[in-house]
Amino acid sequence: MHRGELLQLLTHYKTPHMEEAAMVERTRRFISQHVNCFDRSLVTPGHVTGSAWVVNPARSHVLMLLHRKLNLWLQPGGHADGDPDIIQVVLKETAEESGVDLSQIHLLSEAIFDVDVHTVHASRHDPRHEHFDIRFLVEIDDTIPLPGNDESHQVGWIALEQISRFNNIRSIYRMRLKTQRLAV
Repeated sequence: MHRGELLQLLTHYKTPHMEEAAMVERTRRFISQHVNCFDRSLVTPGHVTGSAWVVNPARSHVLMLLHRKLNLWLQPGGHADGDPDIIQVVLKETAEESGVDLSQIHLLSEAIFDVDVHTVHASRHDPRHEHFDIRFLVEIDDTIPLPGNDESHQVGWIALEQISRFNNIRSIYRMRLKTQRLAV
């Protein structure tokens, strides 16, 4: 996948959520204007990242991790680091952060599952910038072990109806709603 293919995916992606639709359009403009949009060094205004919304086969639970730096429960994901194949980035990040072998991680669709633009606050390493996060739906068997890695305090399966107790930000809520629609 390259930048043009991602732009096509974004063009064809439709969401009933007005807030997300605005972020999709903003992300399309950003990618169109920045050839180096996948580069982490592009901090003004930001860069493309990729995340996985990982469901179990029954679609009753979601894999989340307690992020060590942010101390928040989040879905697996991370920086593209210059790699324009955002699906491969998502799968690689999911394997690294969950500790699950890549062969056990199944991309359910090459279509975008969710798009979110969020601000990352300044740190000693980076100025304030934005992540243009492209999210894909992934499945892992919830009976296999989750070793995790050193980027997280904890990794685990969270029941859909319990997600808001761990993280109630709007994009997590939106992905939970989408998952509930899948299960119907």
